[in-house]
Amino acid sequence: MFQKILIANRGEIALRILRCCRELGIKTVAVHSTADRDLKHVRLADETVCIGPAAATGSYLNMAAIISAAEVTDADAIHPGYGFLSENADFAESVEKSGFVFIGPRSETIRLMGGKTTAKAEMISAGVPCVPGSDGILPDDEAKCREIAARVGYPVLIKAAAGGGGRGMHVVRKEEDLIQSIGMARTEALQAFKDGSVFLEKYLEVPRHIEIQVLADEHGNAVYLGERDCSIQRRNQKVVEEALAPHITQAQREEIGKLCTDACRRIGYRGAGTMEFLYDNGRFYFIEMNTRIQVEHPVTEMVTGIDLIRQQIMVAAGEPLPFRQEDVKLRGHAIECRINAEDPFKFIPSPGEVKKYHAPGGPGIRMDSHVYAGYRVPPNYDSMIGKLIAYGPTRESAIARMRTALAEMIVEGIHTNIPLQRKILEDEVFVRGEHHIHYLGEKIPEWAAGH
Repeated sequence: MFQKILIANRGEIALRILRCCRELGIKTVAVHSTADRDLKHVRLADETVCIGPAAATGSYLNMAAIISAAEVTDADAIHPGYGFLSENADFAESVEKSGFVFIGPRSETIRLMGGKTTAKAEMISAGVPCVPGSDGILPDDEAKCREIAARVGYPVLIKAAAGGGGRGMHVVRKEEDLIQSIGMARTEALQAFKDGSVFLEKYLEVPRHIEIQVLADEHGNAVYLGERDCSIQRRNQKVVEEALAPHITQAQREEIGKLCTDACRRIGYRGAGTMEFLYDNGRFYFIEMNTRIQVEHPVTEMVTGIDLIRQQIMVAAGEPLPFRQEDVKLRGHAIECRINAEDPFKFIPSPGEVKKYHAPGGPGIRMDSHVYAGYRVPPNYDSMIGKLIAYGPTRESAIARMRTALAEMIVEGIHTNIPLQRKILEDEVFVRGEHHIHYLGEKIPEWAAGH
């Protein structure tokens, strides 16, 4: 087992990793920017190293500084958390070449599954259903692009081959808009990800976003831990996540889960990962794989009782998974609301000092947050300041507990999206589990007008 782990991240995920390390008796190193000196996990870590300025490019994205910090503190391994460098194959490779363990998949696996086109090709070979599309990067030849789009059938979606977060994505409903949209997507992708490659796939009008959580070790073992519904999202950013997904049957769960674990064994996957699907008319369509832990991992932990961060660390240390598929039991229901420091309906970030903070409690309530009264939310990073999770024996009870928790939570001094979360949890369509990935975007103008 590792003696010391460097945590190459910030906020609630860094605190989550630190707590797990404490439980395992592993010492921790917290690297941080100048803006994050007072983060909770920085105060609690065994050692701390300031690696650069507030801007992420000079600190949390500075590979050399992070590896140097691991060297001077004699760390054994580096945990990248999520975001920043967690899915950067070059970083994973540099970590391993420098003599440390990267707590995540191998660099070659990240490269394979990080490119949406290569990932899709691999999944097709593994028998995983995929959205019909270009089956590769779109060529420069305009006539061929038109040919591909006509074959797939309009509407189509142009997507950046690298990156995510909705950047480099354009819906095209008619042929005359195709070439211009491809050009815009290429420009956006190049600016955001330094890679202007784009591909095309069928645009599904009202699908749900369903993802399968997987765990795999280096000994050929792979399991799936049920699924999550992440359909409540805006601008392709998730807002509410839940496990299990409403209206998914056990037979469907087993079928898609087995395909995912078979694919993990095929590519030699290591650690925690997520296969993301669009679900439409009873069918799953693979869209991408996240080769890291995810923001919404707590809802899976709540319905399985399995600590995903712990398993990540154990697998990275060479340990086999301590359970088989038949040992994984799915019980109850969990919902997670992302709490962001932003205007609830305009989504303008709201940095500043948290003057008053009260976390909710009660049966089945979990609050993953690094925030405290007096903490200053910096303007330099993602606006998420915490994750509120509610668990109950049924979906109805989890919703009821989440409503109570949202009403109880107090954050003063900054704006948060709690009013939006309360609207979602009261919405009849959401309560029935009949929402889709475009639903929130359609409702927000109405809710904003009445706010």
